[in-house]
Formats: sequence, C-alpha cells, structure tokens
Amino acid sequence: MPSYTAPVEDMMFLFKKLRDNKNYNELEKYKEVSPDLVKDILEEAAKINQNLILPLAKIGDENPAVLENGVVRTPPGYKEAYQKYIKDGWTSLSCDPKYGGQGMPKTVSAFFDEMLSSASLSFKLYSELSIGAYNCINHHASDEIKNKYLPKIVEGKWSGTMCLTEPICGTDLGLLKTKAEKQSDGTYKISGQKIFITSGDQDLTENIIHLVIARATDSPAGTKGISLFLVPKFKVNEDGAVGSRNGISTGSIESKMGIKGSATCVLNFDKATGYLIGKKDKGLNAMFTMMNLERIVVGIQGLGISEIAYQNSLAYAKERKQGKTNNTKSTNGADFIIEHADIRRSLLNMKSIIEGERALCFWLSQQTEVSLNHPDEKIRQEASDFVSLMTPVVKSLFTDLGMEITNDAMQIHGGYGYTKDQGIEQLFRDNRITPIYEGTNSVQAADLVFRKLSNKNGNIINRFLDLIKSETNLNNEKIKPFTDDFTYYLNILTKFSEWINEKAKTDRDDVSAAANDYLKTLGFVSVAYAWIKVLSVSFKDYNENKNFYDDKINTAKFYFAKVLPRAEQHYKSAISGSSNIMNFKFN
Repeated sequence: MPSYTAPVEDMMFLFKKLRDNKNYNELEKYKEVSPDLVKDILEEAAKINQNLILPLAKIGDENPAVLENGVVRTPPGYKEAYQKYIKDGWTSLSCDPKYGGQGMPKTVSAFFDEMLSSASLSFKLYSELSIGAYNCINHHASDEIKNKYLPKIVEGKWSGTMCLTEPICGTDLGLLKTKAEKQSDGTYKISGQKIFITSGDQDLTENIIHLVIARATDSPAGTKGISLFLVPKFKVNEDGAVGSRNGISTGSIESKMGIKGSATCVLNFDKATGYLIGKKDKGLNAMFTMMNLERIVVGIQGLGISEIAYQNSLAYAKERKQGKTNNTKSTNGADFIIEHADIRRSLLNMKSIIEGERALCFWLSQQTEVSLNHPDEKIRQEASDFVSLMTPVVKSLFTDLGMEITNDAMQIHGGYGYTKDQGIEQLFRDNRITPIYEGTNSVQAADLVFRKLSNKNGNIINRFLDLIKSETNLNNEKIKPFTDDFTYYLNILTKFSEWINEKAKTDRDDVSAAANDYLKTLGFVSVAYAWIKVLSVSFKDYNENKNFYDDKINTAKFYFAKVLPRAEQHYKSAISGSSNIMNFKFN
C-alpha cells in the first residue's frame, strides 16, 4: 500500500504568503480565518486522511462496491470511516453556517480536497458530489427547499448526486430523453434512465438527493428545453423526516478500470417525484453551477493523485539500488537509483508540476471566492470570468499531467510498479477517469477556445494576459532570469491567442485541431505565472527559511528549463493547421 504524508507545510506557505488577492482580502466573512486556525484544520485533516482514509484505497480496489438484491453495498470499512468523517464535520467545511456549515473558504477546502484525493479517490467521491449538490441548491432553489434539504446534506446524513448522462447522450445533453410531467400540486413525475452516476446509490447515508436534468412534456427540443429537478431517493415528509421510497431503482453498477470502491450506477426513474430547481427550461444554467465547480475539483483530484505518486516514487528511488552512475558513490555494488540523471529528471518533473499546480489552484481559489462573495458586482464579474477561463485548464492540464506522473511513477518502480504489491498501478488506474468525466478533456479544450476566451463581457484572455504581465513585471535582479523566460513564453501565448481568434473567423477546423495544444500552452504558462509568485516570496523572505526557499527556487529552475518549453512545442504544432488532418483518407 502506498504511504502518504499530507504536504501541510507547502499548503501553509501558500495560505500565509500567497494570499495576495486584494479583492479576496476585502471579503469580510473570511477576516477571522487566520493562519493558526487553518493550520489546525489542515493538521487534523492530515490525520484523518493518513490514518483512516488511506487504507480504504486498497480495500476498495480489492473489494469493489456491489449491487445485491437491489441494494448497493460499499466496501468493508467504508461505513465506519464515513460515520467518523461526518462526525468530525468534514462534509460541512466550506458550507454556510446558516445550514450548519463551518464557513471555510475554498482557499482552505481545496487543500482538503487534495488530501482526500491523495488518500482515496473512491471514498472521496461519496461526499464530493454532495458539496456540488449543496452549491447548486444553495444558489438556485427556493428557500423552502434549501431549509428542508441543505442542513442534512451539510451534516453528511444525506448525500447528493448529479444525473446528466443517458444511454443516448453524453456531453450533448440536448438529446436527453428523460421526461418530467407536471402534477396538480406543482411537483413533477420524472421518468427515464441515467447512466454513469457517481455515487448514484450506496449504504452510507440515510437519503440521496439526486439533481436530475429532464425535459418537461411541454418544453422545446434541444438544450433550451432542459429543466433541473431535485429527486430524492426517499421522499421527505413535512417534518423533515425520511419517508417512503421514491420511484428510483439501481439497474446496475459499472465494472470499472479504477475507482472500484465508488459505485458508478445506472439509475432508473419511474415516475419519481421531483421538485423544480430554478426556472423551467433553464436547467443547464443551474446545473453548470455544480458542474463548473466540480470540474475544478476534478483537476484537484489529478493533483492529489500526482502528489502521492511522487511521494512514493521519491521514497522508492532512495532505497532501490541498480547500476552505477558516472560519478558513482558506491564502493561495493550499485548506486541508489535516485543518483541516476533520468530518475532525477522524472522526480523533478513531478515535483515542479505538482507544486506549480498547487500554487495556481490557490490563486484560482481566491478568484472563486471573489466571484461568489465580493460586494462589488464589477469585481465579482471579472473574477468570475477568470474562473471561467481557467476551469477547463485546471480540469484538463492537472488530470493529463496526473496521467503522465502516475505513468512515470510506475516506471520508477520498475516491475514492482506494474504489480499490485506497491499500489502504484492503482494510482494510474484510479486517475484514468479524471481526464474523462465531467466533460472529457477534448471537450474542455473546445469549450476553452470557442467559448471562454471571450464572452459578452469582452476579451477575457487579453484581460488575463494584462493581469499576469502587471504582476510579473518585478524589479528584482534575482528573479529577472525567470521573468525574462516568462516574458518569452507569454509572448508565444499572446501570438497563439491572436492566431486562434483570427482562425475562428475563417476555419473552425484549424481551431478545433489546435484546441488541446492551446489549452496546454495556456496551462503551462499559467503554472509558470504561479511559480513567479512563489519565487517573488522565496527571494524576498529567503532568510526566514533558507532550506525551504532554496528548494522552491531550485524546483522552479527545473520547471522553467525543462517543463515550460513544452508551451512552444504545442504552439508550433498547432499553427501547422488542420488540412493534413481533415484531408486524410482513412481506409
């Protein structure tokens, strides 16, 4: 089984030193969230993830969730761990105190999401969608529904799901067939089948609150006729108690490559009672509140799995002997493989990407809180635009690089990486879903280039470029070699953005073929931007903690020398166009 130590020191460095968003620091509701409080939370989070949840990863992989006589059974130990998990209040961490939450910002809850992803992604998925459902209901439902359902979801006694996909449609939701028939009492009868529903059924909570998109019988075809409904597994009585079973049944559980402890279900809705959330025919607008936040969390899943893969690779490289290096340190036998240049390159590649991603995610967490809570509407909107721009980047880049990192971790472990003994191959399998669900990474890339670079509020990418230019124009000789490199790649991103904008007017195939390359270029440059922010603190506060900041500076050197150049490679590949792709004749 892999070992894991939560990177609390690095997380606290970000919270103490990189909370530099002026608009975020103006939020009154978080004024009392001090570093001491956050450190206490993260240290407790580390304990439960390292000691209680980490062992569940292997257990869930070897004893998957099963469907028995219409009832889903979670792996051994999940029930007991979940009861401890909700008793300690982890489901309520970022929720509104009005409904029993602790009111922590996403700058804190994102760290917990990372830890939980490292410890056991399968276990995490049973509560993750509950937070998404909470956010959706909180933003779009009536006060009556909020007061009836949110306290139990926040407490963890009830869970939530997101029911979109059907046998006939995946991402193209306009094709959905699930129907909603309005009743005289204002409720709806929901009928249809949903597939690939994460945590669609389980034996951990008293009730499951499904958020289901469906088409009312009098609504138009396509996405314009989609509405969102709250459909509980068990109906809820007027007094808030769980009542009779609703018309929902579990048809099957998917047999999956990874995350086997998580029940991915086929759900059948047979005239199940549902309640309209938000406005009729505006269901996708409401559901995207859940989906967009969930996409960021999926990116964090990739980050969390990368972290545990790196930690175990580093430990293994320090104890495994094989071969001799040019400057061998061995007088008897072989050197530790960490002395080999290629192994060191792999480890530094992992480390520089992980720490840069974590810093970028912290920046995005601040922007997210501003977009939700700042009193100035203009400031809220600008932050919302930046979050919208970076959501597909974080979702896709972090998960794609998670595949690269877990693959390299297997390679470092050699034959042991390929077997189940060390648990490394499980990390690869568990992470493989992250580039697929919540919209495949190719869909994310298309969304980025066709919808996110500009919108009704103007040219978002240029505003983002202006922001990072202003924040990286630093008058510091020590940081100058990094900012000079950064300026070079920023200019490439600028040219790439202009190319995308022009091609969108003349040849959409060129843009479509370049979408993944553009996302990667924007992603690598954005991570470099986060590294510049880290370096600025590292040089300024160097004498406070020389060993820590030396490590940061040297890790950044590797990123700028060995990882960031990938941005230019993607640019050069993309601008070759699509003619050689679209004109190819497949036999």
